[in-house]
Amino acid sequence: MAEAAEGASSELPACRLRRVTQYVQENLHRELRLAELSALVHMSPYHFARLFKRSTGVPPHRFLVRRRIDAARALLAARTAPIAEIAQLVGFRTPSHFTTTFRRVIGMTPSAYRSGAGAASVGSTSVAATVDAFGQATLSASIGSVN
Repeated sequence: MAEAAEGASSELPACRLRRVTQYVQENLHRELRLAELSALVHMSPYHFARLFKRSTGVPPHRFLVRRRIDAARALLAARTAPIAEIAQLVGFRTPSHFTTTFRRVIGMTPSAYRSGAGAASVGSTSVAATVDAFGQATLSASIGSVN
């Protein structure tokens, strides 16, 4: 019984989690630090990171990287902006870091994604199982991914 009570109180409250995730989404284009995110919810960085992971299943940095990659996938599918510009728009300092991270998470380079395999599946209804860069199985669908 004590474990259940402890587990319930050891997650980030929904309103604080929502505040952080919304802030991340609105500020993908710039550098976000753990201290900045934890300050939003008035917690120490260590405590925030621990509760965030318990609430979402992933650490804050992994969550941030995944949101950046998801935003980049949408921009790549639109096929309008150059890859270097997309890298900057979603918060990567250099196009090479973006490409390396994108390849690690998605399994292909941004240009390969744009030119066919990934961008073509954006409009389809197919569902494919993949393993992301963090060794976790994910299910990718045309409207996003379920982690």
